[in-house]
Amino acid sequence: MELQLKNKKALVTGSTAGIGFAIALNLAKEGAEVIINGRTTDRVERAVAQIKIESGNDQVSGVVADFAQLESIKNLITQLPQVDILVNNISIFEPKAFADITDEDWLHFYEINVMSGIRLSRAYFSQMLKNGWGRILFISSESAVQIPEEMIHYGMTKTAQLAVARGLAEMTKGTAVTVNCVLPGPTFSEGVEGFIENLAKDQNKTNVEVEADFFKNVRPTSIIQRFLSTTEVANMVTYLASPLASATNGAAIRADGGVLKGVL
Repeated sequence: MELQLKNKKALVTGSTAGIGFAIALNLAKEGAEVIINGRTTDRVERAVAQIKIESGNDQVSGVVADFAQLESIKNLITQLPQVDILVNNISIFEPKAFADITDEDWLHFYEINVMSGIRLSRAYFSQMLKNGWGRILFISSESAVQIPEEMIHYGMTKTAQLAVARGLAEMTKGTAVTVNCVLPGPTFSEGVEGFIENLAKDQNKTNVEVEADFFKNVRPTSIIQRFLSTTEVANMVTYLASPLASATNGAAIRADGGVLKGVL
């Protein structure tokens, strides 16, 4: 299927690995001009080079920005004053007992997971409306709906993204700009891989045993009973970023493997 993404400029935050990298790669394969983002020059340059090779698209560049630093975000916006597609993917997570989550933890998670998308959307939204076309996508999580007791602070930030996206979508009435959220289920990204490996080591189990135990006891509602691949999530995001998804706006789209049991 031709997704009509040629000549569209896309910024994907947190895209040197994991879901963000897979999204950037997909967009590049579809012919979009893609800007990679990471916290270090080395990781950004390696991701850019890899995507150029795998996609055959030379319109791939990178911008370094740490979303824990306000000045760094301002510099990113200065370097990149206009985009057609904004994918707010940057996110942090950490399993932690509620009683141990400090005020600083709550604020840190909110700053990176929520304010990053707010700041970039604020920078690009008006220009998208003026240009008559644009896509803003928030990579939320099934944890936005099914708050995990082992990381309530993370779930809170994912729920906040749904609210921000829906509010922005209300402001696009009668335009060709859309704002949507994608809710991935548990995904085998770089961070999850390390998490699983550490659990396997601590419990003296194999990675396969830990994964099976995770879906039996932690996410038993999963229908596919496995981690999603980053590409599976990226496929949904790439479609929503395209002109073909023009009738989808203000939506929370699941790519969750059936973890969420509700029919809506």
